[in-house]
Amino acid sequence: MLPNTGKLAGCTLFITGASRGIGKAIALKAAKDGANIVIAAKTAEPHPTLPGTIYTAAAEIEAAGGKALPCVVNVREEQQIINAVEKAVKTFGGIDILVNNASAISLTGTLETETKKVNLMMDVNVRGTYLTSKTCLPHLRKSKNPHILNLSPPMNLNPMWFKNHCAYTISKYGMSMCVLGMAEEFRGEVAVNALWPKTAIHTAAMDMLGGSGIEKQCRKTDILADAAYCILTKPKSFTGNFIIDEVLLREEGVKDFDIYAIAPGHPLIPDFFLDAETDMKQGRQGASQAFQEEKQLSGSQRGGATVDTEPGAAEPQGPVAETFRIIQGAMSDEHVRATQGVFQFELSGDGGGTWYIDLKSKGGSAGFGKAPVPADVVMSMASADFVRMFTGKLKPTLAFMSGKLRIKGNMSLAIKLEKMLTQFNSKL
Repeated sequence: MLPNTGKLAGCTLFITGASRGIGKAIALKAAKDGANIVIAAKTAEPHPTLPGTIYTAAAEIEAAGGKALPCVVNVREEQQIINAVEKAVKTFGGIDILVNNASAISLTGTLETETKKVNLMMDVNVRGTYLTSKTCLPHLRKSKNPHILNLSPPMNLNPMWFKNHCAYTISKYGMSMCVLGMAEEFRGEVAVNALWPKTAIHTAAMDMLGGSGIEKQCRKTDILADAAYCILTKPKSFTGNFIIDEVLLREEGVKDFDIYAIAPGHPLIPDFFLDAETDMKQGRQGASQAFQEEKQLSGSQRGGATVDTEPGAAEPQGPVAETFRIIQGAMSDEHVRATQGVFQFELSGDGGGTWYIDLKSKGGSAGFGKAPVPADVVMSMASADFVRMFTGKLKPTLAFMSGKLRIKGNMSLAIKLEKMLTQFNSKL
């Protein structure tokens, strides 16, 4: 890991969303230098499911060697931002660094995203970042080496990053546009940069999105803390950059990235908005390998229950049909009770078409065509990827984040299906 240099000693950092996760990790890294940390976050009382409050974070920061000022701040409320900034200046004499980390996420399509979710993402991600920056800037301009750092991605205009979660993408790119604009507006006065991870980072939000076991495919928040520390200790002439954590740290001489892994050696999920390899440990897997996997599946797995087919239709053959036969045979009343959802699959390529898994009706069923009852979730993907997903060779979360899987409907049910797959994999 990147060693501390002491360069942030006595500096005051105003960090939004610093009660847990990435924000807290950046705060703790700076605290080791003896920095002053303003913890601007919402959680004052313990949350029923999320760890930490502004006060528990303050205790950790003090223990690490820093000074902490916990402030209750919902970045949707401008007056709360103003009050916290005034308190920070009164307590520490100014503000040297702003980290816009607070963020809201909903990975839903246009028709599935409720207006209140759209408002939340726009208010927190775009408006909150803009207003916090605006409020801090008069004080930042008085600092010797001021920085604004937004946790937002490079603006990749590949449509695949818009089609599955348009509102979320707009909101995150809004944070990045603040970097573009403010870096130029305050060039020579305040450095303004963006930082984004190359891989998924293990946080409470990732646990909610990916479910149990997702952490093995993630890195620790430490990698972003080290990258942020590196940026914030550079001169203010370093501005207008969209930085990827691993790329920067390699340039700084870091060679061992296993130290940042939750499970060293395990394949990692690439983060959103980066046109990267989908398997960052093993590299790209070609179509020929996927074909071989399908061929092996077709030749080795026989038997199981009969797949339901539409009346008068020829019985489907091939790896996809074989997978559904095994799913049908592996179903139990317990799976139905635990899931209570109907999944429709729109598959392209060999053995494709419309397929379903009904885990809502008594006994459950799986087969070709539409389900006997309306689907709660519709998943679209290539047949080869479907087979890989159901045989444990491709994680649904990875498929979704890399654009191989498109989901419409109930996202929490989609996560339930991933958990059920881990039980099916031994049979598949």
